[in-house]
Amino acid sequence: MAVRALLASRLRAASAFAPLHASTPRAALHGSAPRPGARVALVLSGCGVYDGTELHEASAVLVHLSRGGAEVQIFAPDIPQMHVVDHTKGQPSESETRNVLTESARIARGKITDLARLSAANHDAAIFPGGFGAAKNLSTFAADGKDCKVHGDVERVLKEFHAAGKPIGLCCIAPVLAAKVLRGVEVTVGHEQEEGGRWPYAGTVEAIKALGAKHCVKGVTEAHVDQKNKVVTTPAFMCETELHHIHDGIGAMVKKVLELCQK
Repeated sequence: MAVRALLASRLRAASAFAPLHASTPRAALHGSAPRPGARVALVLSGCGVYDGTELHEASAVLVHLSRGGAEVQIFAPDIPQMHVVDHTKGQPSESETRNVLTESARIARGKITDLARLSAANHDAAIFPGGFGAAKNLSTFAADGKDCKVHGDVERVLKEFHAAGKPIGLCCIAPVLAAKVLRGVEVTVGHEQEEGGRWPYAGTVEAIKALGAKHCVKGVTEAHVDQKNKVVTTPAFMCETELHHIHDGIGAMVKKVLELCQK
């Protein structure tokens, strides 16, 4: 009975956060209390590696931003997913549809805002975790490669932060967004050869080069900084390796983004 009463009280407390689309600054911020530091916008693309945001990457970004004293606001576009993937089978669920904003709210613990409301004027930096959602929902890269289109608000946000001289961080497959939108940008998605399956998505490099971007070879624990464009990238799960190496590489990316916020 005690457990049931506790669960009921927590469910009542959770309902106080509805609706999902945060309308106040307090509801929108990810954290228990405001504190000084860089104001960082985190842009998600759903929830789940095969059709949305890679959860380990999003979590690592949030942990490292928290350690860096940043104030984080989480955003996602209010659009349907390209498709829904059954993660137990790795296959699309043909009869199912999901919304990117609603799914991203799972990672944000409900504290999320429509990407259409994100303005570079209100933030010091923006970070895009990876996952196939970046290539399926934030863009059409998964289907169209170098001929892809980027979602309108994603393109607007990238251009706004770039024009304002504010840093942008991207990991895993997300650097293709910068490669498409910011002509001549320097990015990394890791190594340029598969190396026996260690870098299974190495073919992405050719598309990045075809977009006019410069690819810089980096290890999974490293981040590349394009000083001119203030774009910081790291390979993350473009590499088949242990989770702590992914975590460390994302930490390197976040650290560089926060350092650029101070320049």
